[in-house]
Amino acid sequence: MDITIHQTFLPHTDPDASLAFYRDTLGFEVRNDVGYGGMRWITVGPADQPSTSIVLEPPAADPGLTEEERRTIAEMMAKGSYVRIVLATADLDGAFARLEASGAEVVQEPTEQPYGIRDCAFRDPAGNLIRINELR
Repeated sequence: MDITIHQTFLPHTDPDASLAFYRDTLGFEVRNDVGYGGMRWITVGPADQPSTSIVLEPPAADPGLTEEERRTIAEMMAKGSYVRIVLATADLDGAFARLEASGAEVVQEPTEQPYGIRDCAFRDPAGNLIRINELR
């Protein structure tokens, strides 16, 4: 079996702020930017990985959600506990410096973890937790 990760979805609360963060701060290319029904979906990804994408989506896009579920999602996003993604780089210190300089919310500075990886953590403009592992 040959299965790859093609797309993952992260919610956004401000499409322009998310676009600036993922494009300008993380350096991802924009692959698609679609508006529909007053909402906006933005697909980004690393230029050297054209088959792997992150779709930044409005959290209220699912028509099956109740108003209570929408409120719960908004509360969890505000706390930064709704979703997370793990990225990786060979230059963790350089990535950390760039993210810190951009004003991104630092959750954890580069740290050697007891479980064998070195990583750091930030929040994107919507509050999503982004961990960045150091490739060794």
